[in-house]
Amino acid sequence: MTMIRGLCVLLIGLVGFSNVAMPAPAHRGPAQAPAPQSSGDQNAETRIAAVVNDEVISVADVQSRLRMVMLSSNFPDTQETRQRIAGQVLRTIVDEKLQMQEAKRQNVTATDDEIKKAISQIEKQNNMQPDQLDAVLKAHGIERASLVDQLTASIVWAKLVRRLVSQTNVVSEEEIDDASKRIKESANEPQSRVAEIFLAVDNPQQDDEMRRLAERLIEQMKHGARFSAVAQQFSQSPTAAVGGDLGWLRPEQLSPDLAKAVAQMRPGELSPPIRSGAGYYLLLVLDRRTGRSDPGADEAVLHLVQVVFPLSPQASEAMRRAALTEAQNTKATAKNCAEMLKIGKEKGSAQLSSEGRLRVSQIAPAVRNIVTQLEVGQASQPIVQKNGVGVIMVCEKATPNTTLPTRDEIADQLARQRAENLARRYLRDLRRTAFVDVRV
Repeated sequence: MTMIRGLCVLLIGLVGFSNVAMPAPAHRGPAQAPAPQSSGDQNAETRIAAVVNDEVISVADVQSRLRMVMLSSNFPDTQETRQRIAGQVLRTIVDEKLQMQEAKRQNVTATDDEIKKAISQIEKQNNMQPDQLDAVLKAHGIERASLVDQLTASIVWAKLVRRLVSQTNVVSEEEIDDASKRIKESANEPQSRVAEIFLAVDNPQQDDEMRRLAERLIEQMKHGARFSAVAQQFSQSPTAAVGGDLGWLRPEQLSPDLAKAVAQMRPGELSPPIRSGAGYYLLLVLDRRTGRSDPGADEAVLHLVQVVFPLSPQASEAMRRAALTEAQNTKATAKNCAEMLKIGKEKGSAQLSSEGRLRVSQIAPAVRNIVTQLEVGQASQPIVQKNGVGVIMVCEKATPNTTLPTRDEIADQLARQRAENLARRYLRDLRRTAFVDVRV
């Protein structure tokens, strides 16, 4: 099943099996993450946040990553928010240290070309010019090395997992037959499109901490943070790389606790924290359909361009009127998607304006009703959003693909699932044998 990234702008787009970490670190020493200091703290470079085996994570490392998380997740960059998420951000950096240490032991490296390609991919996803990302990072006080470290860990971890997968048995014809049979038998059953954020609980002592983190993430999303961006930064599931998107699912494909929650939710609704299996889940029901054999118009694919003129929640009435005027002028001026993109880069928000392809079912219901009425090349009326005023143009409409997956596609899906399970166990084993000293 192909997973499509939502039409939103994410600063950090990791590759491969990033964010597959499952358990939280087994701490030796104080178990609380260091309270992030102000950006002006002259001792941040030398203050130690954590020691992972024989390598140090500085407070400056944590501060830079926090700024990156704020920018990519649309969190308010306040001391309170930093305090709330510092622990999870530090755990992510610890995971990356373990991944890079294992890669070094296995003589696995990320080349300069691979890093450049990953950075170029981020710039393309955000409609940036070449080398523009460096300027964005500098403007927000983010060390480029923080992004490079994150990308390096992602690349080498993907290589390690691929090596491990190559040593296991390939997917058998019998497994493909069984999966194909299940897909055909359930083709007409109701399905839900679901996105997830998973927060692992490695031991009982971490239960309250992970539940509180889940509640804080919910609070931030209610105030405008995007689910997909939050999933990329915080989820400890392999689906983090695609914004938590699980795709279309039948009830039996979820655990009983999760299936029960999904059945009671409406499209667009966010669940409370759900304790299930090895941790807490946050679920977002994106949409529902009657069955794959008759997807109808909801499976049509739209090529969209969105320009957003940002507004803070505290914006004055004059600022709101100005943003609405800019949006209305964009609607009147832009004759095609190329012109819309140009306006977005020159006058709108480069971080919020975006381009991409989405199934109709992936679009939020309120916006879906607007864009489905648009003709190709037609711009919408200004749409007031939580983070600004937007204008959307439809560039292209594609007929939905109603065919069932091929045997090769099923084999690829089964192989990915196997790789994800192996990656979880791999990192869990690394963490169990690691020395991790988190200092206050």
